[in-house]
Amino acid sequence: MVAIIEKKRFRDFDWLLALLATGIVFFGTWQIYNAQPTESYWKKQLIGLAISLVLMVAVSFTDYRKLVHFAPAFYLFGLFLLVIVLIPGIGLKINGQRCWIKTPGVGQFQPSEFVKIPTVLMLAYYYGKTRHRGALAWKEILVGIGILALPVGLILLEPDAGQTITYLPLLAVVLFLSSIRMWVVVTALALSTVLIPAAYVVGVKTGKIKNYQQQRIQVILDPENADRKNFGYHTWQSIVTVGKGGLTGTGVGTTDEYSQSRLKFLPEPHTDFIFAVTAETTGFVGCVLLLLAYAVLLSRLLGGARRAPDRAGMLVIMAIVGGLAFQIFINVGMALGILPVIGVPLPLMSAGLSSVLATFIAIGFAVSVQLRRFVN
Repeated sequence: MVAIIEKKRFRDFDWLLALLATGIVFFGTWQIYNAQPTESYWKKQLIGLAISLVLMVAVSFTDYRKLVHFAPAFYLFGLFLLVIVLIPGIGLKINGQRCWIKTPGVGQFQPSEFVKIPTVLMLAYYYGKTRHRGALAWKEILVGIGILALPVGLILLEPDAGQTITYLPLLAVVLFLSSIRMWVVVTALALSTVLIPAAYVVGVKTGKIKNYQQQRIQVILDPENADRKNFGYHTWQSIVTVGKGGLTGTGVGTTDEYSQSRLKFLPEPHTDFIFAVTAETTGFVGCVLLLLAYAVLLSRLLGGARRAPDRAGMLVIMAIVGGLAFQIFINVGMALGILPVIGVPLPLMSAGLSSVLATFIAIGFAVSVQLRRFVN
């Protein structure tokens, strides 16, 4: 009987979702090679993909309800990782940020990428257990804010503003689906339009917002008058790289002499600006196809959320969808010059073992929920 059940689950496995994610990684690896052919980033990406596929399958065939049940333990362990990464000698400091832990034989990994998963599980654990007949009470909203505030506060100490922002849609999606009152949503949005500019002004006057951060925002608000040779350089070079691709791109064989990335004009082409590299080599057509692949992937996840057997499973998948969609929007916006550069990777495309592993583990959770959609 067990063998029959496992065979059925293997048959019901969402192969299209797995193939889409794998295909995007392969496409991203090609673009990483186009950006940095003399480096080993693309080789590490393929190694990360192999490990990620194993982890995704392992998580998929694990009952997600058991994982949600142990969410508090996973959450505390995640907070532990975010604490020890701040300790000099354990956490690696790169470009002024102490975000990575170096492990023997594995290399360095970024805890803040992985802690998103236990944070989502903790939110699903709390809101999934509560059966609401009406809207959320203020106490319940504050609990969710507290669950998010702990990892976000620790990540701000690294400091990594980019990762901090990617945590916000996780809570927003869960609260919205947990029957939060609409007047609370409207009030929060209205306050944001007032408080965010006010916080920016206060941050500038007190020195909390550094000069380079101000210039990265200024290049978005007033690109014609921004300093393109200083901190507006990243955005301007990305815009030039995107425009250079035209409709169908420059191709691979013709990029050696004129490529913005290979000639080192475009900073961080294999991570933050991998979308700009994609636009240069494959053009508008390639970018549209990539975004379509993301759209199909997200739609498959949404379909799994609709078929989830319980509230916790639905919340897990929807939080994953919200997080991925938000990261795609932010990264593409950075590359097109409509959003400031804040160091948010493009899921499954940007080079980085931590990001790929965390994304595939999240997809594994979603598949686990789908495989148990007929189980009470």
